[in-house]
Amino acid sequence: MLNPNNIKLGIAPIGWTNDDLPELGAENTFEQCISEMALAGFTGTEIGNKYPKDPVELKAALDLRGMQVCNCWFSTFFTVGQEKETIARFKKQLDFLYQLGARVIGCSEQGASIQGQAIPMFDNQKPVYSNEQWEKLFVGMNKLGDIAAAKGIKCSFHHHMGTGVQTPEEINRFMSGTNENVYLLFDSGHIYFSEGTQEAVDALIDKYIDRIAHVHLKDVRSVKRQEAINRRLSFLDAVKTGVFTVPGDGDISFDYILAMLEKHNYNGWLVVEAEQDPAKANPLNYAKKAHQFIVRKVCVK
Repeated sequence: MLNPNNIKLGIAPIGWTNDDLPELGAENTFEQCISEMALAGFTGTEIGNKYPKDPVELKAALDLRGMQVCNCWFSTFFTVGQEKETIARFKKQLDFLYQLGARVIGCSEQGASIQGQAIPMFDNQKPVYSNEQWEKLFVGMNKLGDIAAAKGIKCSFHHHMGTGVQTPEEINRFMSGTNENVYLLFDSGHIYFSEGTQEAVDALIDKYIDRIAHVHLKDVRSVKRQEAINRRLSFLDAVKTGVFTVPGDGDISFDYILAMLEKHNYNGWLVVEAEQDPAKANPLNYAKKAHQFIVRKVCVK
């Protein structure tokens, strides 16, 4: 089993309120979200748009519930020539996270991303970077890795549907072009959604286990994935149909993932990130289900 002294369990607010689909969970407040996270047994959270922007206010609300920030999303735009702007925003976000005690940041390259657009996921319309764009991404992310390391924070990169770093081949190219202080944010759901096989999930964690700084545990309903392909759905429309769910409720096996984390003495957060429509999937119920599944598997609290 994973060393309970090394592992903390967190959950993202995206099951309560979805930043990309504001109509999902519009009625759910920040206070309800973090209270239910704590009630379900989690001690960490990622950050959503409803969270207070003042770090003192946010920390006080989390402290009251025995929680802390473990990571937050950060969009980069290196491939479209916004290095200076991206770095400036990155430094501000690092300062914010550092005040809250977080020691990981999760980046995602959003240059030409279609993840928020009404474009079918599997119609070959996602960005495919040129050699020049790859080089811009490598240079930019290596700079972010150095900036974060100097502040004692690990800079991780989130492979994501609808972006230019989605497939195993693209992830391999990214990892080979970046320095050791640029880590991988491993997301079980996104690699399964992209490739549709357990083998792809297991191969990714097997290949990069020593460079993984953060873990998103997300499950996929294979029937809904196939529906997204057949109906030519966009990423967000697939989310609304229920393609994602919490670990243990879909078709991904987490046994190999957890075994590799144990074998390599992973020290960090396991974060449930499963965007669903809260009107269809009660956030508290699914958070409790996820927590029970993980604790049963890894014997941590």
